[in-house]
Amino acid sequence: MGLTGGLGICISHSFGANDIEKLRKEIAMSVYICLAIGIVITVGSLFWMRRLFVFLQTPEDMMTDTLVYFGTILAGSTVTIFNNFAMTLLRSVGNSKVPLASMIVSSVVNIVLDLLFVFPFGMGVFGAALATVLAQVVSALYCLVYIRRAAELLPRKTDWRADGVLLGALVGKGLPVAVMNSVTAVGGMVLQVFVNQMGTAYVAAYAACMKVCGLFEQPGITLGLALLTFTGQNYGAGKYDRIKQGVRAGVVLSVLVNLPFAALEIFCPKFLASLMLNDATVISYTCIFLPVTGVALFALGGLFVFRNACQGMGKTVLPMVSGIVEVAMRVMVVLLLEPRLAFRGVAFAEISAWVGAGVMLMITYFFYQRRLSGKTPDVRG
Repeated sequence: MGLTGGLGICISHSFGANDIEKLRKEIAMSVYICLAIGIVITVGSLFWMRRLFVFLQTPEDMMTDTLVYFGTILAGSTVTIFNNFAMTLLRSVGNSKVPLASMIVSSVVNIVLDLLFVFPFGMGVFGAALATVLAQVVSALYCLVYIRRAAELLPRKTDWRADGVLLGALVGKGLPVAVMNSVTAVGGMVLQVFVNQMGTAYVAAYAACMKVCGLFEQPGITLGLALLTFTGQNYGAGKYDRIKQGVRAGVVLSVLVNLPFAALEIFCPKFLASLMLNDATVISYTCIFLPVTGVALFALGGLFVFRNACQGMGKTVLPMVSGIVEVAMRVMVVLLLEPRLAFRGVAFAEISAWVGAGVMLMITYFFYQRRLSGKTPDVRG
């Protein structure tokens, strides 16, 4: 997701500058990059996956199912990467409806195949993972149908010739975003290690809390992706004032969209947990965690706004550094608070990453915005 998002930055700049020739070449080179990364992830996962879960201290009774599930998902990583790229490509040229529809179709297919593979066919966790991969295939094909209808998005034969300079530029934008996402994931793994040491009940509670957080952060992620495209196109067109207006609107929308979700986490954590769990002890643990993340949901929303605004302007290095800040905050806070506050300490470690990275990205955005204020519009992208 991070890599394809970085590729989309270059594409949105070229689209905003109306440089269709460069746009087609960037799409062709992006396909090569996605294919290479997909192969590396698939092959690499064969060697490091088990070691990773041992390092995370995954309970032994969960190890086999964990390896089967993630092994299947990673085997289909090339499909996932191309699906993400197809959606990013469409968003980068201003088409947000088709990616949304493809995600809805993919979700429905995933649910149907989950029910089919797990229950009638008795395929267990392998069936659940296979359903996810096949749903990604459907989503990618859905997007491809619409991409083929847009002539400006179809590379010509000459566009497929390897261009080292362009490949370097695309990797230069995409790699920092990919590294940022990977580093951020490492922070989550660190917290998972601490939770795993607490016991199975806490593992179940943490998994449920992460599902709630993952669901409730989707509006913020979607808003951020919209702002990424908006910023990228206007940066490419040299319309810097519109970037400022878009970010202001993004901040307001972020607060408004997060209000109901924050209220649910703060005031109704037991209700949310009961939708997924039936063990009273596990539910009580989620009621410790969710109110803390609910209070900080606005900080997470701001993080998405300012991160995507910076990336849309082509500034991907400092957002990558913000990912390192997230990891550092999680590690420092969990080491400090987990011995004293137990599971609540893990929750504070989670939100400290949002606040720390959010503040850094806000400062970064205003720094770049001030530099743009005195800059002559440059439509080269």
